[in-house]
Amino acid sequence: MQENYLTGAIPPSFGNLEHLTTLCLYNNQLSGFLPSEIGNLKSLVELYIYNNNISGPIPSSLGDLTNLTLLYLYKNNLSGTIPKEIGNLKSIVNLELSHNQLNGSIPTSLGDLSNLEILFLQANKLSGSIPQEMENLMKLTMLQLDTNNFSGYLPQNIFQGGSLENFTAHTNHFIGPIPKSLKTCKSLVRVHLEGNQLTGNISEDFGAYPNLRFIDLSHNNLHGEISQLWGQCPQLATLRIAGNNLTGRIPPEISHATQIHELDLSSNSLVGVIPKDFGRLTSLEKLMLNGNQLWGPIPSEFGSLTDIEYLDLSTNKFNESIPVIFGDLLKLHYLNLSNNKFSQEIPFQLGKLVHLSQLDLSHNSLEGKIPSEISRMESLETLNLSHNYLTGLIPTSFDAMHGLNDIDISYNQLQGPIPNNKAFQNARMEGNNRLCGNVGGLKPCNHSVEHKHTSRKAFLIIFPILGTLLLAFLAFVLIGRRSRRKQEQEIEQSNMHESFFSISNFDGRKMYGEIMEATNGFDVVHFIGKGGQGSVYKAKLPSGSIVAVKKFYQTLDGEEGSRKEFLNEIRALTQIRHRNIVKFLGFCSSAHHSFLVYEYLETGSLAAILSNENEAKKLDWSTRVRIVKGVSHALCYMHHDCSPPIVHRDITSSNILLHCDYEPCVSDFGTAKLLNPDSSNWTALAGTYGYVAPGKILK
Repeated sequence: MQENYLTGAIPPSFGNLEHLTTLCLYNNQLSGFLPSEIGNLKSLVELYIYNNNISGPIPSSLGDLTNLTLLYLYKNNLSGTIPKEIGNLKSIVNLELSHNQLNGSIPTSLGDLSNLEILFLQANKLSGSIPQEMENLMKLTMLQLDTNNFSGYLPQNIFQGGSLENFTAHTNHFIGPIPKSLKTCKSLVRVHLEGNQLTGNISEDFGAYPNLRFIDLSHNNLHGEISQLWGQCPQLATLRIAGNNLTGRIPPEISHATQIHELDLSSNSLVGVIPKDFGRLTSLEKLMLNGNQLWGPIPSEFGSLTDIEYLDLSTNKFNESIPVIFGDLLKLHYLNLSNNKFSQEIPFQLGKLVHLSQLDLSHNSLEGKIPSEISRMESLETLNLSHNYLTGLIPTSFDAMHGLNDIDISYNQLQGPIPNNKAFQNARMEGNNRLCGNVGGLKPCNHSVEHKHTSRKAFLIIFPILGTLLLAFLAFVLIGRRSRRKQEQEIEQSNMHESFFSISNFDGRKMYGEIMEATNGFDVVHFIGKGGQGSVYKAKLPSGSIVAVKKFYQTLDGEEGSRKEFLNEIRALTQIRHRNIVKFLGFCSSAHHSFLVYEYLETGSLAAILSNENEAKKLDWSTRVRIVKGVSHALCYMHHDCSPPIVHRDITSSNILLHCDYEPCVSDFGTAKLLNPDSSNWTALAGTYGYVAPGKILK
């Protein structure tokens, strides 16, 4: 009876089904207590009641189900302690009690479950220390204890069975050393120990692991030097040891782990230079070395890191100039070089980073002019050049950077008028005494008589040249508009049996195959929501990145019922980029599928949070105001900074998605309207039934 809309309590009469071997009630809306009569089902082998609203304690009578091999009670509202009678389930192989409200300590009787292979207890309110008896679970392959209130030491021999693959204990209060048995457990694939108070020498507590893909030891009290043995983990994709007390140099041998996608050694006390061997880490996508005491120049071998997307080298002692090779790292979307000793000019080659959204070069010794090429960074949202020695005028080409919303150019030696860009109205510009403009804190620009004469003379000389260029430009614009109009008509009129696929910076056909494989052909298991035009699925790609895929509904004859909305959303999202608008990655249209690909936002929609009493309590007033401000910024950008302006027409809580820090993003542009600024506009009622936003009442 799984995956329906069943409500109410589980009937106690289920206890009469004495020959029942499997009971599936998961993915419903069941509530009430778990009836103790279920303990009468002596033949039961598998019990699935996860993802409901069951509350109250786990009945001790479940300990009578001695034939039970699988018990799934996760994602409910179960409370109270774990009954010690669970230790009677001698046949149990898989026990999952995670994502509930369970409290108290783990009963020592769980150490008697000798056949147990999977134990999930994460995301509860469990406390106390981990019983020593847990070391007896020699067949464990997965043990998840994270996000609780556990304290004390981790059992030293918890890994002695040699079969543990997945171990998570993060976000607790564990103290003491890393379990000594971890060093020799060669079966490990994923290890989460971050967010505790563990101690020990990191150079002695870990070994070489042939299968390890992910390990996070961040934010503990580990000390010592980074071991070169990490280079002997051939499958390692993520290594995080941030926020500890590590010292010494970064061993060049770490570059032998060529599959690393993410390396985070930030907030330690590392010294020395970045090894040149880092150029071998060609799979690297995220590198965080910030908050250390590294020095010297950036090695030229960094030019080999062509897949890198996130690079933070801030708060170190790097010197010399910013390498021009950074301009070749075309996938970068975050670059932070602040609080170092970089000197000389900002390389104009950085202008090639068209996907960069955040650039921080503050607190260095940079000099010369701001290169006008920076204005080519069409995705740039945040720019910090403060506390340097920059001189000259701010390039007028900044006028066209409509995506900018956070600028800091304070404490330089800049002069002249500020750009005609709304972002500069709230920019931090103090410490530049010769800047001028109609902004609070700046003097109005003062044109002297001499300046007027000079300008008139320059005007007479340059006017004919500008006139010629203007005519050429207008011709180019007309041709471009005609070309774009033709292209739009071709998309509108394309036959649905001809496939087209576009993904920014990706191989379209390859990405199509990866999405189909990741969702298992849009299997319901990957379903995360639905709207008026389609269903949304979560897809984890082979690269490790996670995307949201909005698959549009189809009618019986194979034609999309939402064809207009599909093309409308593509038109709208390919013209805009803003931190509070969901990032659009690409689209597909074929005889079988039409879908859009977006950045995945892990927290989900505002509507989902507000409808969940526990989640809604996390939205204090300051968070709610920040959400409102973020949505307002997005609407202001669409209405005033886009050309042509865009009216969303369906701003509801269901169409506001949230990052993990509750930063909002507006989504679902299927009913959006692109306005013609040179004519009157009239729109019929559109959007979500039962709700009309004030902005929909147009004059």
